[in-house]
Amino acid sequence: MRFLLDPEQRALADSLHAMLTAAGTPSVIRDWSSGDHTSGRALWNRIAEAGVFGLAVEEAYDGMGALPVELAVAFVELGRHAVPGPLVETVAAAVLLSGPGLAERFLPRLVAGGTMATVALTEYALDGDAAALHLALSPDGLRRSPGPGPVRACLDPARRLTALTPGGELLTREPHVARAVVWARLATAAQALGVGLALLDRTLAYVKQRTQFGVPIGSFQAVKHRLADAKIALEFARPLLFGAALTMDPVDVAAAKLSACEAAYGTARAALQLHGAIGYTAEYDLSLWLTRARALRTAWGGPDECRDVVLGGGGGRW
Repeated sequence: MRFLLDPEQRALADSLHAMLTAAGTPSVIRDWSSGDHTSGRALWNRIAEAGVFGLAVEEAYDGMGALPVELAVAFVELGRHAVPGPLVETVAAAVLLSGPGLAERFLPRLVAGGTMATVALTEYALDGDAAALHLALSPDGLRRSPGPGPVRACLDPARRLTALTPGGELLTREPHVARAVVWARLATAAQALGVGLALLDRTLAYVKQRTQFGVPIGSFQAVKHRLADAKIALEFARPLLFGAALTMDPVDVAAAKLSACEAAYGTARAALQLHGAIGYTAEYDLSLWLTRARALRTAWGGPDECRDVVLGGGGGRW
């Protein structure tokens, strides 16, 4: 079996890559990390205009239909450029709110970018200080939280964690939690793959420029081997990601997330070591991708949880 993206899917990837390159995302990420969401919201609107949030929403609610392969294509590019914000959480919110009554009320604005959403499956929600719609799971169902609490520090400064205020409107007693987790894990896996690819590209460019003993360090056999290992891990993760997008089986998606996140994390470790001391500095743009790779590794189910799903053939704790 041979799987290749069709021309429309490649065009989606190319258009997003061009748009995000022109946007200069490193400055957007740093603004977001400081709590200034102005440039991030402007970029969010452009991503919405490109149809990204409609890829998990049926056409009846202004979406483009449930298109997981296209969603994976888009999120690889969002990861490649380390776009900040509750991107995965907005996709998860769209799935959670897909029931009768709620879909008409919430989904058109989510698709259009008018509403930024976040979801708290545990104690904290991502970017609650920026989101307008705060969803929280409670023992009796899905509630709309009145608002966020204080911001909590995270390993990735651009991922701002907030506790949500308890209570609020009960939206549904039977949210589609398991389905939302599958979509969220797929999007997280795609983001991680994009982050890993960006780290590999940046490291390849760096080892061609940095010299030791009068030659580029990229000519050293040990460096070649390290980069080859990273490349192989990322290339093995890619078909798992798109294969999972075709089946949307919880086991396949968990395997894809495990593979993509571990590949990105391994690439981040290699990138840090091959850059040397400069890789540790927050001022150097590489750090924006290094911290993202580490944070995505545990988002929406860490390695152990995804491994348990794969080995047990179940859906995990959700």
